[in-house]
Amino acid sequence: MCRAGNQAQVLQRMQDRRVLLLSGARQCGKTTLARQWRSDRVAYVTLDDPVAREAARTDPLGFVRRRARTLIIDDIQRAPDLLPAIKLIVDEDHRPGQVLLTGSSHLSAIPRAHESLAGRIANIRLRPLSVGEQKQAGAQFLARAFAGEFTPPASAMTRNALAELAFAGGYPEVMGLSMNARRAWHRDYIGALIERDLRDIARVNRLNAMRKLVEIVAAWSSRYMSIADIGADLSIKRPTVEAYLGALEALFLIDRVPAWTRGDYDRVGKKDKLFMTDSGLMASSLNWRLENVIENADRIGKLMETFVYTQLAALIDLNDAYRLYHYRDREKREIDFIVERDSDAAILAIEVKSALSVKGDDFRHIRWFAENMSDGRPFTGIVLYSGKAVFSFGDRMKAVPVSAIWQG
Repeated sequence: MCRAGNQAQVLQRMQDRRVLLLSGARQCGKTTLARQWRSDRVAYVTLDDPVAREAARTDPLGFVRRRARTLIIDDIQRAPDLLPAIKLIVDEDHRPGQVLLTGSSHLSAIPRAHESLAGRIANIRLRPLSVGEQKQAGAQFLARAFAGEFTPPASAMTRNALAELAFAGGYPEVMGLSMNARRAWHRDYIGALIERDLRDIARVNRLNAMRKLVEIVAAWSSRYMSIADIGADLSIKRPTVEAYLGALEALFLIDRVPAWTRGDYDRVGKKDKLFMTDSGLMASSLNWRLENVIENADRIGKLMETFVYTQLAALIDLNDAYRLYHYRDREKREIDFIVERDSDAAILAIEVKSALSVKGDDFRHIRWFAENMSDGRPFTGIVLYSGKAVFSFGDRMKAVPVSAIWQG
């Protein structure tokens, strides 16, 4: 599978930062990517090895002082006491590219990881493979979208085919598996995270409640955050629900997309939107089957919006030039995604429709936003749909097939 974009990111950051962290969910390809830098001048050690882990805990400074140009430490969350030692050695020697870490949880969530590597460390987020990476296609969708340059995809996809991609998700291990085998892998994966990885970052006393919470957040994907409603069926207190959600976020199972709140419009909503980070995990957690989803408007809508989120997030993680938001106001005007370009504050508004056709009314909130909230900045509005062609619906307003995301 192609990780050309991430490879380029690693190469760049290793040339200008002393420490680089590859972070992301377990089994998304961090170790595979890190091992590509192994050589006679690079030392590689994994903290999954119990002997290495004990050595790291017993003598952290001795562990990180190695005669190598670069030290690669896999699964740093297993021995967070190494971080102060890493800080010490990179403060003694300011040479870039000294340490490459991988982590399957946010470092900020790890107990005892108090030492700051600010100014010394760069973080690259790895996600499950996007469709573009699976197909070794280009990653120019956002640049072309901001330019308003859309061409019909080279090969059209049916709605069923798009739904099948969403059901598969992006974890490399599930590629080529049958639907039943894939669902079993997803469930085993979540179980392993709860029973093993949670111990590295949080004290979770009610594992059954955490398992139930995973099902709830899967059903909540693409909806606005409401701690009270999410925790309603768990019979646990709000602070515990918040802590458990924080743990799932630290393990990269869920993301929050912030609200777009630019300007002085006082009726703009402030709630984050919650997404599962892999549409396949979401579908398996909900025990969905393709035939029961494709004709269910609510389910196919949730599936497609979550799927599109995973594709957009992967593109945005490759480029520091973009920021991702959603929009909602008290008049119930909503836009699924707002992408803002840093260089000129240009705006790309995206609505996601699972339908095979698009109507002019599907652009009504985008048009209102362009007229009332864009403040004269460059603006493009698109509706992503399950059709096969690009159509214009006015000045810089277009209906675009979902499959255009990975066409280049």
